[in-house]
Amino acid sequence: MQASRQSQIIKLAILAVGGQGGGVVSDWIVHLAEENGWYAQATSVPGVAQRTGATIYYIEMVPDRGRTPVLALMPSPGDVDIVLAAELMEAGRAMMRGLVTPERTTLIASSHRAYAVSEKVVPGDGISDGGQVIETARKTSRRFIAADLERIAVRNGSVISASLFGALAASGVLPFSRDSFEATIRSGGKGIEASLRAFHEAFDAALAPVPAAPPEKKPKLSITKGPDQLTARYQDLVMRVKDEMPPEAQEMARAGLAKVVEFQDIAYGEEYLSRLVRISALDHDLGGDGKGRALTREAAKYIANAMTYDDVIRVARIKTQSRRFARVRKEMRLHDDQLLKLTEFMHPRMEEVCGMLPARLGRYIESRPRLFKAMDRLVNRGRHVRTDSIFWFTILYIFGGFSRFRRKLLRHEVEQAHLAHWLGEAERLARVNYDLAVEVLRCRRLIKGYSDTHARGLSRYDRVLSALPILEARDDGAEWLRRLREAALKDENGNALEGALKTVESL
Repeated sequence: MQASRQSQIIKLAILAVGGQGGGVVSDWIVHLAEENGWYAQATSVPGVAQRTGATIYYIEMVPDRGRTPVLALMPSPGDVDIVLAAELMEAGRAMMRGLVTPERTTLIASSHRAYAVSEKVVPGDGISDGGQVIETARKTSRRFIAADLERIAVRNGSVISASLFGALAASGVLPFSRDSFEATIRSGGKGIEASLRAFHEAFDAALAPVPAAPPEKKPKLSITKGPDQLTARYQDLVMRVKDEMPPEAQEMARAGLAKVVEFQDIAYGEEYLSRLVRISALDHDLGGDGKGRALTREAAKYIANAMTYDDVIRVARIKTQSRRFARVRKEMRLHDDQLLKLTEFMHPRMEEVCGMLPARLGRYIESRPRLFKAMDRLVNRGRHVRTDSIFWFTILYIFGGFSRFRRKLLRHEVEQAHLAHWLGEAERLARVNYDLAVEVLRCRRLIKGYSDTHARGLSRYDRVLSALPILEARDDGAEWLRRLREAALKDENGNALEGALKTVESL
């Protein structure tokens, strides 16, 4: 490789977004080339915005023969030797742009994910398949190198630019020694030791085989802590799961129990298990053992989600938890001598205010449109709130403490009524169409968030279940309801759902 490249231009593209150190890697590569007697030219084309378009840093280098060469300013499809991607989907975008070719390109990518805006705005699961990107990269590139370079950098107190540089050195595609790479880092003058540690670990990681897909992260159940009396009651509930739930649903039931107890209290966990035990008994009577206890398994998941709805109390509690501040400090990589200023954007509506009131008072206000609108004009506006300040932290902390009164509030009453109706509908349908009842339980995933997000989700849920009178008598009713749910999760505007509903109406 080295001998064949001595008289040729080496072309290298780096794809990274703001904060990923693409410019640092670009500067290091240019410095590396020049220190080894090569002429190098670097350009960059900024992306549109954070997570909506990567900046492409493009470098061309050629042995310096005393004359200034004419080099290109932008990469051309099919004409790039090396592509560095600071995140897995950037590797995918490089392939889509045609920058990666099987006969020429070495593709080096970090296997971690930083989700794009287009992935986050989808009502359902809009996360792109990282495994598919890896499989395509194997086929599309001449050589594919991948490792979690972000994690390596963080573990060593550095940034991903050092990890990318280490993976590039390990690839051997540039005709420069490892010592030259390290000397380039030492010439930087800042964070040298941390960068070298990340460089060395990334160098070794790049030589390891690329896994078939990013490892799946399983949620960890928190260790039960608290007063002995309460932890004993909680352990009794855990034993009930083991004794009263079928094996197929026990793992989900334990996770659901932990979620509802953390949301409210032990008594709330008892309510959760009572509902689940009733569903499990019905499931057994209907022959659910032959279907993997799907009804009980889905109920264990979605009853817990329905009982742990997002309200102002929960949001306030999350925003004032010490572990959240610790997580933010960790993500921002703050040192002990640095101060954290945290600003939140909050946009309450009168609906949320009424939901925080005692049920009778909240309904009184909602039943009087003129009063409701007048009060809404006072509260319905966006606010930037400094939760690192004593004033706003105290306000939110007090709101978070309202959980002890939650059962008497309007929002809880509304959520309990909706949960009872949804669960009753699933139980009714299970007696006539088991698979359709399972799909009704799964439709609960359409409802999430609070404020406008919750309202939109509830509207999609109502539209999907409006097709039940048509579907419950059909053998393929479950499949059609699944299609409606997936259509509702595809886009925020609801165009796909409306089209699917018209198809169902024509059946």
